[in-house]
Amino acid sequence: QVQLVESGGGLVPPGGSLRLSCKFSGQSFNPYTMGWFRLAPGKEREFVAVITGSGRSGSFVADSVKGRFTMSRDNAQSTVYLQMNSLKPEDTAVYYCAGGRRLITSTLRLPSAYDYWGPGTQVTVSS
Repeated sequence: QVQLVESGGGLVPPGGSLRLSCKFSGQSFNPYTMGWFRLAPGKEREFVAVITGSGRSGSFVADSVKGRFTMSRDNAQSTVYLQMNSLKPEDTAVYYCAGGRRLITSTLRLPSAYDYWGPGTQVTVSS
């Protein structure tokens, strides 16, 4: 059974940085496409970033975080990361890691396309 566990959240002032980690276990990590999503109070779950698996390792982020957030993966450690710089109060949310093997290009931004989810980690951007 696949398990995902996020870490690295916390309270940071505007303009600050955080690096989130998501540890994958239970199956072979390499074939999985991994995504980051976030959920803020009163809003729907929002796509943040994705990185594909199986050696392709293509990655892109949402327009709302472009130029500030970067996603990467370490296949040897079965871990993905979300480096978040220049954080804004509107980035405040619970951040979730997700994994799936059956995604295609048109579904990479869709939460319903992912099979496994972590419990989430809170990120609060406030002075």
